[in-house]
Amino acid sequence: MLKTFPIDQVKSGMFVHQVTKQTATLKIKTRGLIKSQSQVQQLKAKGIQEVEVDLSRSVLEEPLEIEGEPESPQTNETEDITDSAGKHKRSDGERLGEASVLYDKAKTIQSRFIKKVRNGRPSAVKELEDLSADIIDSVFDDPNAMCCLTLIKENNKYLLEHSLNCAILMAVFARHLGFDKELIDSLSLAGLMMDLGMNSVPADILNKKGKLDNQELQIIHGHVDVATEILDAAEIDNPVIREVVTYHHERLDGTGYPSGLSGDELSVYARMAAIVDSYDAMTSPRPWRKAYSPTQALKQMLGSSQGKLDQSLVHQFIRCIGVHPVGSLVKLKSGKLAIVTRANKEDPLSPTVMTFYSVRSGHYNEIKQLDLSKVQDEIESSVRPEEFKINLTKFFKEVFLQQVK
Repeated sequence: MLKTFPIDQVKSGMFVHQVTKQTATLKIKTRGLIKSQSQVQQLKAKGIQEVEVDLSRSVLEEPLEIEGEPESPQTNETEDITDSAGKHKRSDGERLGEASVLYDKAKTIQSRFIKKVRNGRPSAVKELEDLSADIIDSVFDDPNAMCCLTLIKENNKYLLEHSLNCAILMAVFARHLGFDKELIDSLSLAGLMMDLGMNSVPADILNKKGKLDNQELQIIHGHVDVATEILDAAEIDNPVIREVVTYHHERLDGTGYPSGLSGDELSVYARMAAIVDSYDAMTSPRPWRKAYSPTQALKQMLGSSQGKLDQSLVHQFIRCIGVHPVGSLVKLKSGKLAIVTRANKEDPLSPTVMTFYSVRSGHYNEIKQLDLSKVQDEIESSVRPEEFKINLTKFFKEVFLQQVK
């Protein structure tokens, strides 16, 4: 995506595509990444007044201000203004309930779409476009509620939930980075579609507990080609969607697939998709390993994934979803278990949580909402539900949502 900026609005992290206005007649080589504000001053001193920036190759520390859109996903997230008809402000629980209804509806639509693709009807993609629009509306209404649902996993529904979670996380991440709504829509739809080809992989390979052999790995890697064939059959030529579907398994160091691309060959969209895909995969239980807690997954992405994932974007992703992401299960120093329901931009270590279980007594308690920045309690650690024999999915749907409404 190309966008023109006056030189005074150019920031570190922007990738300058070309000069569009200058007072000097000299031919100045400016194509490349702006790494410091001193570079901007040098360009200004040479008479450059306006440049065209490639946002797909830019990595910004602060989100761009897009006309007509919020400056950041935290802005007014907790506010729900009463309208002229006197409707009440919705609680976090009500927002979660509404998001949960959409999530369940989304799983039904996605499942139906996958069946149609298997039956040779890829043109049914219109249903996914409508679903993506609904997801984005919900993300703009309350990204916390949607993020929370991405961490409520059900057994034997990995592929279905993974595509939905990637769509949600891509939308939330893109919004955080300041992308316009049209681009967010493309990235969300790309998240829904990027692993469609995995449905062609035999179940015995997908669910194998041991190490995959070379032939099995080749079959797994082939899902990218299958997905691009589905895009072709559905006549989807959106370059952002095709970029994400084709290259979300590529890595910066060239060790990914299918093309072994590296460094500047990968757009910001492919880099974002690699992060989102990795995060949701790590926080999901698989036949060969238990799920990582969200905090463990983020540490892994900052640690052993260095060189493979764009670390600037990983840091932005953490700023976006929080040190303790919404939906995380945490243990408080008071001995209570809680679900993180709202991030705290000013104090990331003190989010809003809902307590529901006493570690000391081993019993469920009445659900209470706590803003940890305002009480004498704090997060001791992130935990996995199985550590306390908690079926988080069942509890969330049958108890949690009912009590917080």
